Amino acid sequence: MNKKVVVIGGGIAGMESSAHLAALGYEVTLLEKTDKLGGHLLNWEKLFPTMRMGKEVVTFLNEGVEKGKVNVIYNAEILNTKEIMNGFSITLNNNIVLESDAILVTTGYDLFDASKKEEYGFGIYDNVITSAELEEKFMKGEKITTSDGKIPKRIGFVHCVGSRDEKVGNTYCSKVCCVTAVKQSIEIKEHLPETDVYCFYMDLRMYGMHFEALYRESQEKWGVNFVRGRLSEACENMDGSILVKVEDTLAGKPMKMSVDLLVLMVGFEPSLGTKKVGKILNLQFGVNRFFKTQDQHTLTNVSNVKGIFFAGSCTGPKTITNTITDARAAASTIANYLSGHDIHNRIMTSDIKATV
Repeated sequence: MNKKVVVIGGGIAGMESSAHLAALGYEVTLLEKTDKLGGHLLNWEKLFPTMRMGKEVVTFLNEGVEKGKVNVIYNAEILNTKEIMNGFSITLNNNIVLESDAILVTTGYDLFDASKKEEYGFGIYDNVITSAELEEKFMKGEKITTSDGKIPKRIGFVHCVGSRDEKVGNTYCSKVCCVTAVKQSIEIKEHLPETDVYCFYMDLRMYGMHFEALYRESQEKWGVNFVRGRLSEACENMDGSILVKVEDTLAGKPMKMSVDLLVLMVGFEPSLGTKKVGKILNLQFGVNRFFKTQDQHTLTNVSNVKGIFFAGSCTGPKTITNTITDARAAASTIANYLSGHDIHNRIMTSDIKATV
């Protein structure tokens, strides 16, 4: 077809969309800012709701990239871009210049910096950690202990850290935090069956297939306790344990409890790469600071710039399943655009004129 596509971001959305575009016959170049493909999935051991190993999904996605003979450029940094006839010229570090007929942005997300919520004690108290740090312990096969090496008798999980929070400017739901807490709670009980586990939540949002069943299993089989109430404060006791203060909104009473380990379920934020690439490509951002799509229902992969498309969580929080599905949809949308049979072209063009 002699058509070229540049994909920006080597996470799961970038990998899957690249594989599909290559299978359709396009010459695909995948840009990754680090020296590995896989993004955040590289840092997760087991995946909800099936508890399959994350590395299995990475292997599957890698096979698609390799079979498609996708040109992968690691440690890539975009310096600038310019429009050329029916396409783009992209200048990278190391004086690499690429030309493309279309660009797909898959720059993903960053995890919320829990230290911004000082009242929760992350970075202040040794026994307050994030969900990402707990997952790293699972990945490495480390024992789950307190900072002084003791087996925790009680562990608390705090939901919605950095999500649905006007104080930090993130009013949206990150979609995966609740089910991640359920998954990690089960894993804690598998490792430490005698440990009591408590989840402090505002609302439980089980968005995906079988998520609700996993939540019920965590209670009925594993004995995980769920307390409806947002944590107001955490402070350190003399013995290093964490005193949490929360209002039990179901019982209508304030509640204090000491836990040996407190896990903060951190949400999604637009990645630094999303912010940088957005400015370089003149892309629009939505009220949630992720990329704004042309239409929330019908044009979810289409940007405000003709020839530039989106896939994955650069447009908002998504599960792994939703991200892979979105990547395939983006590949199809780009194929329609490049073939000259883009059914959205008339709408997209009018939208672009309206937003310029």
